[in-house]
Amino acid sequence: MEKHIKIVSVLWIVSGALGLIWAFFIFWILFGISFLPEIGYEAPVILRTVAIWVTAFIAVLSIPDIIAGAALLKRKEWGRLLTLALAFFNLLCFPFGTALGIYSLVILFNDETIKLFK
Repeated sequence: MEKHIKIVSVLWIVSGALGLIWAFFIFWILFGISFLPEIGYEAPVILRTVAIWVTAFIAVLSIPDIIAGAALLKRKEWGRLLTLALAFFNLLCFPFGTALGIYSLVILFNDETIKLFK
């Protein structure tokens, strides 16, 4: 079971890191487009504002994944509970979020795992 907990931990950290990479990719695309000379006067302001807000929103959703994965690696009970909560929300993110959510729920609700975290 130790191996599965480590796999779940790493998957959550990778999921959060990919979310942050995706957020910054969106930021640089939108921010870069705002410097095109042909787009007018109002568009750059709108694009930069959207870039900042979308990046912040995705980052706020990705950071708890990294925190949960790190806490699982350290065998913290609150990390297991945080991961369970995130796994339930991730079930809606088909297909990868659903797979990660189901795998996390199966591993973290196992009796052996619960004993390891107590």
